[in-house]
Amino acid sequence: MAETLDFLLEIGCEEMPSAPLMKAQDQLGKLVEKGLGDAGLAHGAVRTISTPRRLAVLVDACATATEEIHEVVRGPKSAIAFDADGNPTRAAEGFARKNKTTPEQLVRRTEADGNEYVFAERNIESVSALELLSTLCEKTIGAILWPNYRSQRWGSEHQTFVRPIRWICALLGSEVIPVRYADVQSGNTTRGHRVLGEGEHEVAEPAVYEKVLQDAFVLGEKRRAEVIRDGIAEVEAQRAGAHADTPKGVFDEVVNLCEWPTVVVGTFDEEFLAVPQEIIVEAMLKHQRYFPIYDAQGKLTREFVIVSNADPAVNDTVRAGNERVVRPRLDDAKFFYDEDLKVGLAAFRERLANVVFQKKLGTVLQKSERMELVAAEVARQATDDDAVVQDAARAAHLAKADLVSQAVVEFTSQQGVMGGYYAAAQGEDELVSQAISEHYRPRFAGDELPSSVVGKATAIADKLDTICGMFAIDEPPTGSADPFAVRRSAIGVIAMLRTLPDVSLREIVNVALNGYVSQGLEFACDEVADKVISYFVGRLCAIARDEGADPDTIKAVSDTGVCDPVAFLGRTAALQRARSSQRELFDDLATAYARASHLADATLGVDVDQTLLGDSELALLSAVDAGSETVQEAIKNGDLDDAIAALARLREPIDRFFEDVLVMDTDQAVRENRLRLLNRFEGAFADVANIGAMAKKK
Repeated sequence: MAETLDFLLEIGCEEMPSAPLMKAQDQLGKLVEKGLGDAGLAHGAVRTISTPRRLAVLVDACATATEEIHEVVRGPKSAIAFDADGNPTRAAEGFARKNKTTPEQLVRRTEADGNEYVFAERNIESVSALELLSTLCEKTIGAILWPNYRSQRWGSEHQTFVRPIRWICALLGSEVIPVRYADVQSGNTTRGHRVLGEGEHEVAEPAVYEKVLQDAFVLGEKRRAEVIRDGIAEVEAQRAGAHADTPKGVFDEVVNLCEWPTVVVGTFDEEFLAVPQEIIVEAMLKHQRYFPIYDAQGKLTREFVIVSNADPAVNDTVRAGNERVVRPRLDDAKFFYDEDLKVGLAAFRERLANVVFQKKLGTVLQKSERMELVAAEVARQATDDDAVVQDAARAAHLAKADLVSQAVVEFTSQQGVMGGYYAAAQGEDELVSQAISEHYRPRFAGDELPSSVVGKATAIADKLDTICGMFAIDEPPTGSADPFAVRRSAIGVIAMLRTLPDVSLREIVNVALNGYVSQGLEFACDEVADKVISYFVGRLCAIARDEGADPDTIKAVSDTGVCDPVAFLGRTAALQRARSSQRELFDDLATAYARASHLADATLGVDVDQTLLGDSELALLSAVDAGSETVQEAIKNGDLDDAIAALARLREPIDRFFEDVLVMDTDQAVRENRLRLLNRFEGAFADVANIGAMAKKK
């Protein structure tokens, strides 16, 4: 077995942006591992390290050479490989070509079975790892992809990287691997922190690489994250009950902005606490990468966490500098807010006439007009309180007004939130202002829903208007394109309707589409409504599947045409529960239902002449009528388990019916009467599920 040594490749460059750095680090390990496998070099664990100025990969126990291989492959019988004159046949030529040899070099040998075969033998010489690793390193550096970032060239070279490469450290054990990329030659040195560990630092071997970095005031990404979290935890501990807001995206970026992190606490002026905290927080997080600190009651404080990459000895200077930098940002936020309050939502709403929602669907002002109709209808169906209906219409009327405010133009993620503040400031009802601030919820799966019926009505109106509009202009989402987030909107509507069981999805879809019709958009309204409902049913099927329902259980419910989320998902869950606990019963019931459905003739109706019925038929009729009554009452009360239990009780009488009765009797009156009875049996299931979809396929 070949000797092994540790392998190191470090690519040092100017500071790299955080997002592409993380993606490149993930690529680097995979590229090197694949390259080693392709080269035939055995190796141990592969791990990567990154800082803003470097990408490195460390490989444990890399073979110093490939294994020497003696390869023997048996081919066809000699009689097939060579003709009577000893000339190679096509079989011999093909076998030799496949094994990278010639027919003349094939060896003949008799095997244990007494037959003579031809063999291809070849030796593959061992190759030094240095030569292979040199090529691997150069290919790896050039193979790293930088999506959404333009790679750079420097000097007179044509090779590129996301930032100019300044050094390459490549080692196999203590020996330098010759690597050249864009006029940078490899060596055995790395570079430390720009201030604390300036200059080059020798790396004797890969095993000491991380120690050399640490001595030069450079930490890997995992250790930097630990240091920052520990520092923040210490800050929180010093302020009883306080916590710092560290959203993952910003935290990851901060980790990749430093090599030797130090946590420092800064403060801003008291006056900024009078500004809505959302824009203050966004200014600190998104613009400055500071972590705001909240007190034990969850209120924003004047303090914020700064992560410094400077010498800890100058923390006071760092603090003062960052406090000076943050003030103009917060001044801007305060200015925008104060100026917006002078305008008012009514004036902002008028300006929406100049903002295009979608080129075929008109302006945002028109959207808000359509939203009013839908929001009012949702609230009307959800409650008998006229005040709630009026509040829903008012919230929808003003919901989009803040889109043209200065604060939202600057802090776009605060749309809706700022509208809520402006509504409260101008004296709108609390439910209205709260609904405006929450009407973009839920923004993603699992996000909080609006907290009131008014808020849900407004949010449903917003999302449903977008969905219906995109279908009306025949631009529904596709597998690769959903620019208006129709999928996310549909999932959000479903999540809210699950809390509003009295709201009819089909009715509010019609209201939303009629809003477009009244504004002059031409389309086949009924046809589009069916497409929208079908799209929602598709989402409901996916949700039911995620919640554990079997595909045929889902189909049994979807075949009934039900589309309201509470009914659809409730019936699916109840049917799945019943089926899981009594699988044999439901399999038999499904088979019987499928048979009945196949025989039934809807044109005959359901009026049964009892004088023509025998005992089995009378028993089935009695069971069906009792079951239908129970089902309807259970559905009315929202007790789907009772409804399905009532249907399950029909299994015995339908089985007995088919055992005792020949449905297709030669007497037409008897035959048609029995078919009417089957129609009646089938009708008992109509409002719950197409149980036949659950029948076992033969």
